[in-house]
Amino acid sequence: MTRVSEHLNRALHDLLAADPGVHLLGEDITDPYGGAFKVTRGLSGRFGDRVRSTPLSEGAVVGVGAGLALAGRKAIVEIMFADFATLAFDQLVNFAAASTSMYGRPVPIPLVVRCPSGGNRGYGPTHSQSPQKHFLGVPGLHVFELSPFHDAGRLLETMLALGRPCLLFEDKVLYTRRMYEDGVVDELFRYEVTGGVARVFLEGAAEPDCTLVVHGGMAHRALAAMRDLLLEEDVVCELLVPSQLYPLPDLPGLERAGHVCVVEDGSEGGGWGAEVARVLHPRLWSTLRRPITLVASAPSVIPAAPHLEREVLVQPGHIRHAIMEALS
Repeated sequence: MTRVSEHLNRALHDLLAADPGVHLLGEDITDPYGGAFKVTRGLSGRFGDRVRSTPLSEGAVVGVGAGLALAGRKAIVEIMFADFATLAFDQLVNFAAASTSMYGRPVPIPLVVRCPSGGNRGYGPTHSQSPQKHFLGVPGLHVFELSPFHDAGRLLETMLALGRPCLLFEDKVLYTRRMYEDGVVDELFRYEVTGGVARVFLEGAAEPDCTLVVHGGMAHRALAAMRDLLLEEDVVCELLVPSQLYPLPDLPGLERAGHVCVVEDGSEGGGWGAEVARVLHPRLWSTLRRPITLVASAPSVIPAAPHLEREVLVQPGHIRHAIMEALS
């Protein structure tokens, strides 16, 4: 069994070994510490000064990474907690993303900014957020998210090959979970990955009653809700997990769905779910039998107390309730 954090660490080792033009920057990422979540363990000892710990300045480290990319190198930057990507917003939006097209010709900026995100660990208001929505719709900026279905090595290669600055969100709880392999989720569900979108389905089922669209950090909670709905309510769901959140890729099979429910871990209002619904609505207008359901975390700061945190952040019960309400 390979945990997601181990899988990502191996992908970074393979990438730096294969491409001497890749540099990795971030706070406390060098050995023996190896990063706050140990994703960069062993890299500095193996690759020397291509892996550097930086001062405590997200704006500075993203600016340096973008500068390396502008100068012809490839840069991967780790933000210790996604909450602090906001401190690099100027460098991402006004420098990195704008530099791809503001010089009168296309300019490649192969930059990946890794952002450990999400709650459910009791870290409190400023270390538990899922700020993906704040980076959607920026020209030149792509947003991705790690999942237990997608190969991290191929994902990193895809992002760097785009020649555009990319944010890669990585749910902190997901680090401890296992990668799914060989198309098997469990005794009930199977999965396949096509065009960067993982599809989880009940083998042998016909049209699903509901298709869930979620980002990678929501996958396990969505799967738990799917299992409960199947075993207790006889409601069949499919699950779509795109590795790229923005621009949204083509999502397969939605014309067969009786209902579509989009779930995100960020707070409600102006979020990724609304963007997914905007893209899907014209395509599915003739087949939708009811409005697309959006499920998001409460519009609140995230408490540190676990019982209060669970009330604010989306849990499997919230997903199940939303689907049953829509189908009733």
